[in-house]
Amino acid sequence: MSTASDVHFNFRSSFPHIRASSSSSSSSSSSLDAGLSTELDAVSSFSEIVPDTVVFDDFERFPPTAATVSSSLLLGICSLPDTIFRNAVDMALADSSCCKLENSELRLSCFFNKALVNVGGDLAKMVPGRVSTEVDARLAYDTHGIIRKVHDLLKLYSEIDVPPERLLFKIPSTWQGIEASRLLESEGIQTHLTFVYSFAQAAAAAQAGASVIQIFVGRLRDWARNHSGDPEIDDALKRGEDPALSLVSKAYNYIHKYGHKSKLMAAAVRNKQDLFSLLGVDYIIAPLKVLQSLKESAISPDEKYSFVRRLSPQSAAMYNFTEEELTKWDQLSLASAMGPASVELLAAGLDGYVNQARRVEDLFEKMWPPPNV
Repeated sequence: MSTASDVHFNFRSSFPHIRASSSSSSSSSSSLDAGLSTELDAVSSFSEIVPDTVVFDDFERFPPTAATVSSSLLLGICSLPDTIFRNAVDMALADSSCCKLENSELRLSCFFNKALVNVGGDLAKMVPGRVSTEVDARLAYDTHGIIRKVHDLLKLYSEIDVPPERLLFKIPSTWQGIEASRLLESEGIQTHLTFVYSFAQAAAAAQAGASVIQIFVGRLRDWARNHSGDPEIDDALKRGEDPALSLVSKAYNYIHKYGHKSKLMAAAVRNKQDLFSLLGVDYIIAPLKVLQSLKESAISPDEKYSFVRRLSPQSAAMYNFTEEELTKWDQLSLASAMGPASVELLAAGLDGYVNQARRVEDLFEKMWPPPNV
């Protein structure tokens, strides 16, 4: 995601499906005609701003430039029989190599892989950037299982002529997932590490060379509001800082100060103030209501310069890390450094992904065999 066009488009795990409009209000349009730009233009000069939505059929309304395919997306497709992606799922369920498998568990896994790749292939034709494909969360603690799954998915993508450079593989940030990322990146396979809720996870992911590291701002803040006893969060609060924004800043500074290739993605950003506080981070995934508000808020050229870049390679160079934070992370040190927030939120994220994957398989089992198979 090193170019301006490589914006990551996030398909949310929640439903109903929200549709985004890229059209500004009439008042905003008249302001733009008068030579003014918008807050969205201003903030977009510092970070890639990405819509957090599910869009199936009308990308032209708020066109994504990259995409994520996941069990959540497959569930959404199956709930909308008329979506343009439904044929990709139906073709997966009719695949002869899967259908001939007598073991139902293997057959469902085959259908799942095929459906992900078929939908991912369709998305790759629609967006100029990369397609991130979810790796089964049931493999989160199995390094070699993750690697085998990614190789299986890559082979299927190759069969439909989607090249590796168009792909990311979305892996949970367990130690085993981080290690899988390191090994896959050493092969030139791009990885996207998610469920990062602590500095130790972010730093270990950066050391592994993950292409994208994703931190969920809102989820971490929710935990901090309702719990105590996490040293990293408590330290941020003592400094008068928002612990979620503090983690993104610290991870960004670490990545850029020490020359790691990873790009940092701030997800679950819920309001304008969050977004303004993170200007300069590589990617910000924002809700449509925030994007629409930014798009409808016109500013004069003078006002544009009142937007401040909070994170930059220059500020990262000035940031001081402790000796403990500069450790070469391994499984033991990561486990000891992950506080209750990251442990609990990682587990909750994995549970959600696993439940969605099982729901997809249950649905596929009911849908199979499709007509004429």
